[in-house]
Amino acid sequence: MYQFNLNYQGEKIPVNLSEVYCIGYTGRNKEKTLEHIKELKEMGIPEPSQVPALYPIRLTSLNQIGQMDVIGGKSSGEAEIVLIFGDETYITVGSDHTDRGLETVDINKSKQVCDKPFANDVWKLSDVQDHWDQLELSSDIYVDGEWVPYQHHDLTAIIPYEEIIEYLNQNHVPLQGSIVFAGTVPLLDGFKFGEKFKMRLKDPVSNKQIETEYTINQIAGES
Repeated sequence: MYQFNLNYQGEKIPVNLSEVYCIGYTGRNKEKTLEHIKELKEMGIPEPSQVPALYPIRLTSLNQIGQMDVIGGKSSGEAEIVLIFGDETYITVGSDHTDRGLETVDINKSKQVCDKPFANDVWKLSDVQDHWDQLELSSDIYVDGEWVPYQHHDLTAIIPYEEIIEYLNQNHVPLQGSIVFAGTVPLLDGFKFGEKFKMRLKDPVSNKQIETEYTINQIAGES
C-alpha cells in the first residue's frame, strides 16, 4: 500500500492506494470500438479477450514526479479519466503510457513496463457527476521542439460512469483503495512519439481544468 497526497481546492487529501487498474476499449460506440480493434489487429496488436478489457497494473507504476523513464523510442501516453476510491470518489486525469512496440506481442506487458502518471489535483465525483458527459479530455505531445495537439473529446466517447462502476463490480475489483485509469478518447492523427506529454481534464460548466505533464526520458537506444 502506498500513500499519495491529493490536492482538492488547496486542501491536502491523503489517500492509501493498494490496487491499480487500466480499462481498455471503453468506447461508448461499440461498433466503432470493434472497428478500432480490427484496425489494431492489422497493425499486429492482439485482440482483447473481452471488451472492455481489464488490466491489473503494478502499484509501483504510479508516478507524480513529472518525468518517467522508458526503454526505446516507441512508447506514448494517452489521456485517461482516472477514478480514485478513497473515503470519497475522486476524479482526475492520468496517462496510460504504453510501449507500442511491445504491445504487438503482449498488451498487458506493454502497459506494465511503463509508469502511469496522474495529476495531484482532483475533483470530487459530486462536483461533476451531474454533467459528466460534458467533461473534456485532451492531450498534447512535444515532438521536434513543438507541442502538437494529440487528443480532444468530451466524455461521450467513453462508457458512462455508472457503466464503468458496474463493469468493475462484475470483475470483482475492490473499489476502496483502488485507482482506475478508466478510459481515453480518440487520437486526432494516430500514434506519435515525443519527448513530453501534457494532459488535461476540463469542466466547461465550472470553467476549471486539471492539467499535468511529464517528460519522457529514454534510458536505452531506440527500438
